[in-house]
Amino acid sequence: MNFEHRPVLANECIKLLDIKPDGIYIDGTAGGGGHSAEILKLLGAFGTLICIDQDTEAIEACKARLEQFESSAQIIFENVNFENIIGICRKNSIVKADGILLDLGVSSYQLDNPERGFSYMSDAPLDMRMSRSIEKDASHIVNRYDKDKLAYIIKKYGEEKWASRIAEFIIKERENKRIEMTGELVDIIKAAIPASARRRGPHPAKRTFQALRIEVNRELEVLKQAIKNAFEILKPGGIICIITFHSLEDRIVKQTFRDIENPCSCPAGFPACACGKKPGAKVITSKPIVPSKSEIGINPRARSAKLRAAFKV
Repeated sequence: MNFEHRPVLANECIKLLDIKPDGIYIDGTAGGGGHSAEILKLLGAFGTLICIDQDTEAIEACKARLEQFESSAQIIFENVNFENIIGICRKNSIVKADGILLDLGVSSYQLDNPERGFSYMSDAPLDMRMSRSIEKDASHIVNRYDKDKLAYIIKKYGEEKWASRIAEFIIKERENKRIEMTGELVDIIKAAIPASARRRGPHPAKRTFQALRIEVNRELEVLKQAIKNAFEILKPGGIICIITFHSLEDRIVKQTFRDIENPCSCPAGFPACACGKKPGAKVITSKPIVPSKSEIGINPRARSAKLRAAFKV
């Protein structure tokens, strides 16, 4: 199966990043190389592009895609989680970067490849690991977590109204047999959610599958610190662009940007700042940038995307 990456909000990201031909840019979630390719097109012989992805298949696909360009820029590939961005830069003698891009969430390839177990639309082993090196997969969570812990992650990461009931049905089913396949889990979720609720909104399994994926890959756990690490690597004036696909991610990005922009910890009403903490960022996007109707028409999966950007002070 081809690792196809149709970059979301690509034109908007490139405009915000304001690519310098001799600059250093990091695509922290390279995927199939869609955004990386757009950056590479604008780099000259003294430019550098670092492509990071924890998915081995993504890195290989990104390499193959970028090889099609006869670019003289330096290209570095790193098969790790973007939370390690500081270590990656040190390893490659990169002191500061001009721009960083993070396109969060699961890729179309990962969703469309049944073997990866991300999708509720096809029957496959419950996996959902973005990196094969992750020990705990979705099957482990579904079959090992107790009822309270299952309900907690489904509620917290999936914002699922029926989280407790879904957890109860999972526990009951696994008393008979281990739950191994995505199709089995979908049937359990459908049985747990009342028919009247299933008739409204998205697929009944969407929120639970999102919650399991986030738990498996520690997506929200690493995000806040990863953003702070990215700002540490940026040059003053350097730009960071982050694309999110659900409210939990967007909330963390929005709040972390605000915290870095205004780190003052003095009590409200203080006549002057006494803590000495200086602003580290300036948010560029007062409201998130969203895809145009034409982009959504071409790529329906872009419809929930939100782009926020900031520059380092």
